[in-house]
Amino acid sequence: MKKHWLLIPLPFIVLFAWIIYAKAPNAKHSSQETAVAQPALPPQKAITEPSSHPTPAATETEPAIAKVPWDKPEHVKGVYATGWVAGSEKWFPRIVQFINETEVNALVIDVKDDTGTLSYSSSVPLVNQVKAFERKIRDPQKMFSVLKENRIYPIARIVVFKDPFMANQKPEWAVKNKNGGLWTDRKGLHWVDPYNKEYWDYIVDISKEAIALGFQEIQYDYVRFTSDGNVKDCVYPFDNGQAPEDVIKEFLQYTRKKLEPYQVPVSADIFGLTTSADADLGIGQRFEKIAESVDIVCPMVYPSHYIPGNFGLKNPDLQPYETVYRSLVDAKKRLEEAGITTTQLRPWLQDFSLGNPYGRAQIQAQIKAVNDAGLQEWIFWNPSCKYQSEKYRR
Repeated sequence: MKKHWLLIPLPFIVLFAWIIYAKAPNAKHSSQETAVAQPALPPQKAITEPSSHPTPAATETEPAIAKVPWDKPEHVKGVYATGWVAGSEKWFPRIVQFINETEVNALVIDVKDDTGTLSYSSSVPLVNQVKAFERKIRDPQKMFSVLKENRIYPIARIVVFKDPFMANQKPEWAVKNKNGGLWTDRKGLHWVDPYNKEYWDYIVDISKEAIALGFQEIQYDYVRFTSDGNVKDCVYPFDNGQAPEDVIKEFLQYTRKKLEPYQVPVSADIFGLTTSADADLGIGQRFEKIAESVDIVCPMVYPSHYIPGNFGLKNPDLQPYETVYRSLVDAKKRLEEAGITTTQLRPWLQDFSLGNPYGRAQIQAQIKAVNDAGLQEWIFWNPSCKYQSEKYRR
């Protein structure tokens, strides 16, 4: 397929930040001051990998943690929920009802969002040390009980390198500004240094705890370098000379290897543009390197996030079928050309209006594009988490 663009304008990257920061119902803003210490979860078994060379006694016991048994749907079709919504007595039942009324069968839930805080009390030592949690979900086991009863597949969304809370608590881990102090994006938020492997272990510990609670898939978001600001001023204290795209690849390979004993798939959310652009977009996301490092790759192919001229389309946002279809055809072609045969392609789709109204016709057009591209799984993003059954019914 002929590519109509390779260079990505900076305004697009700025626009992309909008959707991540949109407010959800009853959403609260996390900060160092508002993360109130709460009792931790009941003590759990130590979160460590099973030994590759177990002693005779060890072979008679179960691994330190294990994936909770769960029926996986044949094809995952999901929507997104914030921690606040998943823990809300008002909004969580509404999402469950919506799922039961449609073909949706999975829920992506914030475990660690882009404030840097977890959605529940945690047993991870560093989380407790810096109080990096808010009790958005006060009773995780109750939530999982409802999900299991309704046969809803739970996926843990873990925001990685956009972590303003940890950057403030441990500034030695933060991206620095070459002019002094910590680097900030356009919203005044700090990021952590992707080169820091100690932070990688922090993410692994959070992921293991999520598995122990009941999540069936670990999905990493913001698995990239900084954007949405003057990135030329960024200084990475742990920089070892590796190219950013190789750092992101190594991070995903490392975490996937650490989680392998627990038999959960690892997925990564990436910019939709990566499926068609022959570059890492300046953020370390090169499509093939990420795809070969995870079980599932999730490009965010939101039509509103493409600019006029992409794929030769006058206005991609007004052409959701064509935009999604061409993005996914490009992605499939690149997987085939790279010889990547075991990684699943599952796109994020758009259930929000940004510039043009998105209703049932636009939802169904995107689903049709996925199917026509030869795929059967998808997840819809709506930052308000207000989903309408009539948009999804066939």
